[in-house]
Amino acid sequence: MVARLRAAGAILLGKTNTPELTLGGETDNLIYGRTNNPYDLSRTPGGSSGGAAAIVAAGGAPFDIGSDTAASIRWPAHCCGIAGIKPTAGRVPRTGHIIPFGLGTRDLLTQNGPMARFVEDLSLILPIICGPDWQDPAIVPMSLGDPAVVELKQLRAAVHTDNGIVTPTAAIQDAVRRAAHALTDAGMAVEEACPRALARSHTLAAALASADGRAWVQRLLDNAGTTEVHPWRAANLSPAQGMSVAEFTALLEEIDQFRSEMLTFMEHYDVILCPVNALPALPHGTWGDAFRQGAFSYTQAYNVTGWPGAVVRGGTSPEGLPIGVQIVTRPWREDVALAVAQYLEGVLGGWQQPSL
Repeated sequence: MVARLRAAGAILLGKTNTPELTLGGETDNLIYGRTNNPYDLSRTPGGSSGGAAAIVAAGGAPFDIGSDTAASIRWPAHCCGIAGIKPTAGRVPRTGHIIPFGLGTRDLLTQNGPMARFVEDLSLILPIICGPDWQDPAIVPMSLGDPAVVELKQLRAAVHTDNGIVTPTAAIQDAVRRAAHALTDAGMAVEEACPRALARSHTLAAALASADGRAWVQRLLDNAGTTEVHPWRAANLSPAQGMSVAEFTALLEEIDQFRSEMLTFMEHYDVILCPVNALPALPHGTWGDAFRQGAFSYTQAYNVTGWPGAVVRGGTSPEGLPIGVQIVTRPWREDVALAVAQYLEGVLGGWQQPSL
């Protein structure tokens, strides 16, 4: 991705902070320490692409590249009030990333994508970084549509503010409802609907991540030569117990059934509009509890399906924190996600400069 961006004229300013292995909802590590949220220094900018979201939100860089295994583009974009998109699984190469291609059943979870203050920048960057690189074997030579030619009046949207796992704050639900009203005003057919399958998405995603006792995470550490890890990572590794082969194959069958049920739901819609997370940016050191309780299930579900999901700022919490809304679309329809995000950015205001 970096080589492609440089060839297109981008200037690399530097690397931004992440948690170890990009596997965490808060950006903190033993080398560079903690990254703060530019809207409230006592809060996290999210993770894993928290450094990216913070520098972009603060105006230090026009865009950055994030990666997303469970929320790591969309959660930081939500926390810092910027725009971001997790592309369809198979769209953008993972070559060179700490979570590489070729992770077997987990391969579809991690995707790389752009983060920026404005949606139009996402639309400029995505065509540059997508497409086969002849190294990542999962990348598909699928054409990328143009958001500028998407007609909102021809789209159908399903909207929900609660997925049945964790109920979001009132402010987050209100932001999604305002976005839904804005889509109705644009002429889209909008109705309240939530896939029943979402109720078990967090359980499936969590089971897949720990099915081998997190041996896959230990291999990443070993390959990087890392022997000392952050306390959260150590706590995350120590209690993990692997499944039997029979339990694991049953889990894979259940995940495929989940993906099938989600596709059946999406036959009737072009867009799912929903929260990014049940909570706004969290106080430092608290994201783990929220993750375990399912607050991140609003993003995790679409790592399991492999579908694209964009985020744009849709409101502000009572604490003055940004609130994002998530636009999920059918596989390979990033153009639709970006077109809807562009419209909502114009109506709802999008990025707002932090006062810090």
